[in-house]
Amino acid sequence: MSIAKQLIDSAAHAGFDAVKFQKRTIDDVYTQEFLDAPRESPWGTTQRAQKEGLEFTKDQYKEISDYCAIKKISWSASAWDLRAQEFINGFDCTFNKVASPMLGHIPLLKLIAATQKKAFISTGMSTLEEIDRVVEIFQNANCEFELMHCNSTYPMKEEDANLLCIPMLRERYKVNVGYSGHESSLLKVCAAAVALGATSIERHITLDRAMYGSDQAASIETSSLIGFVEAVRKIPAILGSGSKTLTDSEKSAREKLRISKES
Repeated sequence: MSIAKQLIDSAAHAGFDAVKFQKRTIDDVYTQEFLDAPRESPWGTTQRAQKEGLEFTKDQYKEISDYCAIKKISWSASAWDLRAQEFINGFDCTFNKVASPMLGHIPLLKLIAATQKKAFISTGMSTLEEIDRVVEIFQNANCEFELMHCNSTYPMKEEDANLLCIPMLRERYKVNVGYSGHESSLLKVCAAAVALGATSIERHITLDRAMYGSDQAASIETSSLIGFVEAVRKIPAILGSGSKTLTDSEKSAREKLRISKES
């Protein structure tokens, strides 16, 4: 909980709009055989001990919810099973997040769409036909959604970003499209995504990449968050309107430097 609050502090201070956690019902997501398998972690020597050690309880999520309210930052959690989504539905979250692996979980998608809360839907590991089906579910439920282009490798090689999928998805589905990034670099890919029209950016964050956890290499350290947010939010202004006009600063330079001659 201490680490979670430090991450919330950093995200809020840097100007992020929201933080997102993950929620799993361990016995629904994993088989008994898997959970009994050995794995060394800070919580024990089995997969079950590791998975349960990473899950927050209802009281802990209540603490997170209250803390985010104090920090004036929204929060939610991506559910990996039906009971986990019902758990999240018990809180006053303003949005839902669909993780890429869940695009084939039709009952879960229908449960999320039925909440009528805006959903951010990551599209990693998916075919267009699979995305078609997901889009249909949310459209039929009249639930607002935003797709998020994503490559589900941790960390992602920059040459695998395939960011031209952002305008492709926007044109195909006529919806806003964001970018969920797992690259180890800080800004290059996200800046290009925003330049291509991404309407939201999601990144994993960490206090220190050397900490325990499989996502650390694909995360941004909190010490870099302020600069990251400032750069991302500046990009629309840098892109401008596309209309070729003289700026005020150009006008004064033109008066001094323009050479005009008629043949």
